[in-house]
Amino acid sequence: MTSDSIARIRRFNRAVTTETGALDSSFLGRGRPLGVARVLNAVGHGMTDVAEIRDYLGLDSGLLSRILRSLEGEGLITTAPSADDARRRVATLTEAGAQEYQAYEDLSDAQAQNILNRHPKPQALLAAMDLVASALGRDRIDIRECDPAGEDAIYCFNLYFAELSRRFEEGYDAVKAGPPDADQMRRPKGAFFIAYSDGLPIGCVILKGYGRDWAEIKRLWVADSARGLGLAHRLMAAAEDAALSLGITTLRLDTNHRLPEAIAMYRKTGWYEIPRFNDDPYPDHFFEKKLG
Repeated sequence: MTSDSIARIRRFNRAVTTETGALDSSFLGRGRPLGVARVLNAVGHGMTDVAEIRDYLGLDSGLLSRILRSLEGEGLITTAPSADDARRRVATLTEAGAQEYQAYEDLSDAQAQNILNRHPKPQALLAAMDLVASALGRDRIDIRECDPAGEDAIYCFNLYFAELSRRFEEGYDAVKAGPPDADQMRRPKGAFFIAYSDGLPIGCVILKGYGRDWAEIKRLWVADSARGLGLAHRLMAAAEDAALSLGITTLRLDTNHRLPEAIAMYRKTGWYEIPRFNDDPYPDHFFEKKLG
């Protein structure tokens, strides 16, 4: 890496540190430094297990204990042993803590909106931010089995459809493609997975099952900002593991020649081409893989 590249990264780091108030003794003017505010934010977002908060924020036990005592002293949180395991502690917002958490949320939203308002190309700015956040947080991306009818699923599907519409010359109509029923994406027939980067959905995949020994992989999608990080492989592995747990030994999928990167990945990971097996008007490549 050149000295110019290093200088640009360090410039970026300084800009983010200044803009976010990372060094301010009173983050967003609420009288606490950023570290303390982030702990309060984590509890407000439902992350109540103290060990989970420590791992999420990368804090050592001693520092987190001091922060929690400080927030308890302000009457913003309470801590107590977990009802399920007395060795673990949980933190809970008090009524005053919930009000303070919301004050931070409102100020943070206003700060974010101000950043966008000041830039002549807000969508380009957001795309750049997404790219950086995905790269820096790649080791914290987690894959969860989710409700295929939930808000996050709909968010992923809409972005997936929008991408196909851009890449297919004839556009893309999900109705023509025969969307799977939610029942086929839930156990015991199938499963649905979403990849999250700090709470934001950045990828998904469907295991569409029929209650038989074979199933389909559908709607494998990874956000532009997260491509090249191995996420598609992780999503496919999650779907394959789910299939095996359901007694499914054969997987099939279809794709289109306008998605060459997907075709290349399938060929490299044990999939082989087979004749057409459905009447979906969009695909022109069909694959199968044996599991186990």
